[in-house]
Amino acid sequence: MSEYLQALNPEQDAAVRHFEGPILVLAGAGSGKTRVLTSRIAHLVREHGVPAHRILAVTFTNKAAGEMRDRVESFLGGKPKGMWMGTFHAIGARILRRHAPRLGWSNTFTIFDAEQSLRLIKRTTESLGLDIRRWHPKAIRAHIGGAKNMLITPQQFVEDSEGSLDLFARTVASVYPAYQKALEDQNAFDFDDLLVKPVELFQQSPDILHEYRERFSFVLVDEYQDTNHAQFRFLEMLASERRNLMVVGDDDQSIYGWRGADIRNILDFESSFPGAAVVRLEQNYRSTERILDAANAVIKLNVNRKGKVLRTERTGGDLIVLTGTADETDEARWVVQVVEMHLEEGSGVTYRDMSILYRTNAQARAMEDAFRRRAVPYQVVGGVRFYERREIQDVLAYLRLVSNPLDGVAFDRVVNYPRRGVGAASLERLLEWADLEGIGRLEAATRAEDAPGVPPGGARGLKKFAELIQRFSARAAQMRVGELLDELVEELDLLLHLRDEGPEGDDRADNVRELIAGALDFDAEQLDEWEEGMVDHFTELDLFLQRVALVADVDRHDPDADAVTLMTLHNAKGLEFPVVFITGLEDGLFPLSRAYDDPAQLEEERRLFYVGLTRAQDRLFLTYARQRRRAGEIMYGRMSPFVEAIPDELLQVGQSELLRATTSYTRSPRRPEMAQSKFEYDPLGDDLDESFNQDLPRLIKGERVMHDTFGSGAVGEITGFGRDLKVVVNFDSVGKKKLLVRHAGLKREF
Repeated sequence: MSEYLQALNPEQDAAVRHFEGPILVLAGAGSGKTRVLTSRIAHLVREHGVPAHRILAVTFTNKAAGEMRDRVESFLGGKPKGMWMGTFHAIGARILRRHAPRLGWSNTFTIFDAEQSLRLIKRTTESLGLDIRRWHPKAIRAHIGGAKNMLITPQQFVEDSEGSLDLFARTVASVYPAYQKALEDQNAFDFDDLLVKPVELFQQSPDILHEYRERFSFVLVDEYQDTNHAQFRFLEMLASERRNLMVVGDDDQSIYGWRGADIRNILDFESSFPGAAVVRLEQNYRSTERILDAANAVIKLNVNRKGKVLRTERTGGDLIVLTGTADETDEARWVVQVVEMHLEEGSGVTYRDMSILYRTNAQARAMEDAFRRRAVPYQVVGGVRFYERREIQDVLAYLRLVSNPLDGVAFDRVVNYPRRGVGAASLERLLEWADLEGIGRLEAATRAEDAPGVPPGGARGLKKFAELIQRFSARAAQMRVGELLDELVEELDLLLHLRDEGPEGDDRADNVRELIAGALDFDAEQLDEWEEGMVDHFTELDLFLQRVALVADVDRHDPDADAVTLMTLHNAKGLEFPVVFITGLEDGLFPLSRAYDDPAQLEEERRLFYVGLTRAQDRLFLTYARQRRRAGEIMYGRMSPFVEAIPDELLQVGQSELLRATTSYTRSPRRPEMAQSKFEYDPLGDDLDESFNQDLPRLIKGERVMHDTFGSGAVGEITGFGRDLKVVVNFDSVGKKKLLVRHAGLKREF
């Protein structure tokens, strides 16, 4: 038996040995899905003689693609020559590099990241005379991105919005076509285009679609539950003829509906591909039995799921610790104390083995304060990433303009950085003249002295800038990208400018040096995703910029740092830790209040909690606070209903010392037989006074209240949650009034 088959369980083996025809692999958390995907690739090549170049493997993150590539090479004893393996965006970019002229772009297009596309949307919105204070560019970008992911073209969007009562939709309809035209004028694609344009290419060019259908006999997809409509259509077009499509995913971990992922893709797979085989991977190799029992109990309450029950050979395990705390500061203090206890008890647990998870980024502040006070090392995942830092974006803008002189966003960013005497008025007059002449920004800068109204000093600065870019553009064809970048930074004297910025300047300069080091290490000849001969068609600078644009997830989490990891539950997906804390488990915070308005959204929130539970290998801690400061207001809360789904026998229940000290009456566990927390805190059940619930009413129907203006009255109907809690009061003097509780200032009559 081949080595890669030996360690497989029966379900994994069935998935790996499946040969032709569609197959859905429902891979529960920690069930070894990467092993299944990579083993199947090895099996196709070794046992069925499928040439590696006839296989396409697609995933969502560069990290996952790298792990898959390493394992396949290990199983095959060498690189699978010609096999395409990468993220959806990388595969899309690769196809577009070959065929972009069919769509009106050149092969040397620029890829705009989120920051660059936002700048272009802002500029486009302003050019249409719209007030960006009223029509926020981020909201417009999100709406356009949603339309693209649904494969709605600008023209379709305009037609669909005609006569709409939705003023925002009509506003987006005016921006979307202009934004897309601006991208094309600058020979650029945004990130959504990397998914949408290959589909458009296949639809417009049957010969190209036929080429790829012939090329890829077998298509394998990881994290299928996260696909949107554009990705589904891409896969459907590629695989519908041969039908050799394996998708691996977990409907119970579909948590990205808010950014376009469609859970129906995995739920309806058997309808989309009739006759598909279905294999459930339910053997978990990560967590203890008690943790999995809790996760199974929570997720079974969802209606829209395929259904599976995780099991493990790690029987028993520590009880899950549930702790009530007084507020977010007390919660953070308690978490740090438990972290320190793990280090002191000699169990072998290190800082890097522990992770603190929360629903929203805002919750990190109190945690960071507590960790800093106790000098406990930590890393926050989801902050400003390396390639998003201002100084890195500035340097990359220079490189993008050197690579693509039509890149107007890059031009605008660095035309006067470092300062070269080009004022805002000079730039505005230059751009007006460029539009009248029908020429690009960089070309206009070379002839700046001809532009009406541009003063001589500004014209000299513009010409000097244009000459710099043109000189480095010419050199890019002959130079290695690292050397090119090193010389560019040296000529701009950029490191000196950064150091002059103050205390943070040295760090910024170090970041630029790190970028230079990465460019010096870059070797286009070693890129796995480029076929033999493809490198010859592009400069090394082009390929370096593409790599940078597609590595948005590389610096998310450093597993080697000896530090506790703090991150949102969304960022935790795909990771695992021996010790996990899930904090902020109050109704209205998790699940969020707005989820109650939509059953589908509430189910997604429950799936997110399930993801959090299944990150834990050995120990799991759950915390919630009686009150929490949110958006500048004190919100009173009670335990999340998600926690209530966990069976009592799996829990140890306690409360922090501060909450115990401020509680005036003795509380009992949810049931007498429940275990008291071994962390030496008094038992605390979920019988908190409902007046502490930030989403359930703090007022009771029928009770008497006082209002400063309307006087005395009786509470009637109570609706909404959290900040949107509303109440109808029948006042003695003025009759019924509907009030927003957080602004009403109601007081109980005694």
